[in-house]
Amino acid sequence: MMISNKGNAELESTGLLAFVYKWRIPLLIVGLITIICAFIFSSPAFITPLYKSSVILFPTSTNSISKALLTENASAEKDVMEFGEDEQTERMLQILNSNRIRDKIVSKYNLMEHYEIDTASPYKNTNLYKEYESNVNFRRTEYMAIKISVYDRDASYAANIANDIAALVDSTINEIQHERAERALNIVEGEYVKFRNEINQLQDSLKKLMSNGVHDYESQAEMINRQLAIELAKGNMAAVRRLENKLEQLSEFGGAYLTLTNALEYDVEQFSLIKAKYKEAKVDAEEILPQKFIVNKAYKAERKSYPIRWLIVVVSTFSTMLFTLIIILIAENIGKLRKQIRTEK
Repeated sequence: MMISNKGNAELESTGLLAFVYKWRIPLLIVGLITIICAFIFSSPAFITPLYKSSVILFPTSTNSISKALLTENASAEKDVMEFGEDEQTERMLQILNSNRIRDKIVSKYNLMEHYEIDTASPYKNTNLYKEYESNVNFRRTEYMAIKISVYDRDASYAANIANDIAALVDSTINEIQHERAERALNIVEGEYVKFRNEINQLQDSLKKLMSNGVHDYESQAEMINRQLAIELAKGNMAAVRRLENKLEQLSEFGGAYLTLTNALEYDVEQFSLIKAKYKEAKVDAEEILPQKFIVNKAYKAERKSYPIRWLIVVVSTFSTMLFTLIIILIAENIGKLRKQIRTEK
């Protein structure tokens, strides 16, 4: 049974080769015509050649400058020299696909005119964005980097646009982050000023109490009471009256002094925490760190990347010859079937 199947396969292969050989002239003619047509229609006269330029970059792992540089217990994950991972890569891809970057590139290079978009069309922006998306693409590489690829009929445009998109990553991310950082700074600054003013007011009040002889209520009270006991033992009534007057004065302002010192101690403690937060928020709002590591910059391509003419010619020729072979095979079988029908009649 296996020998029979093998023999049938060989017969079918032989028959196919014989069929191709029988129609070799028409197939060669069709193939030659296809080669000529594919070569002509893939020329710059019919298909605009495009040049490709690419930038490869890695995102950073750091979002907050203050936490990476100023926080004492900053972990290794916040190292400013560390490359980003999945989360940072996905975030940067979303930024690259945002209209913030697209609109800046469209405006800078006047792509509406460069892409020859009909400005009178009601769908001019739709057509512009479709053309932009077909010529500019972003993808994550197998090494967790991001590749920015730009195609254009002008090699200089392709390289410049790719490099500018990479440059806009920093400003775009910083703009988004600074909107929030400035709001955070305003909140922290308000608390910072509030505690600073309260401390100044408490210190002024304490100065007034000190001018009335209250410098350290607990120590002074202890010292006067000790001296009072000594003078009483001596029977020095003049000294006793003098010390009693001091105790009365101290008791008059002592409560206020204790209240103010406790409040001042609390405010100073809170102020030191707020001051640290204020410094961090100020750094985040005013300073800038690069958000990427560029591995490869884009350069002006010397050869076009699209279309690949030899591939178009090969695929077109093979497809056309195969299609022609199928048509001939169908036509020949139809002819045989008609002859068989006539014979049976």
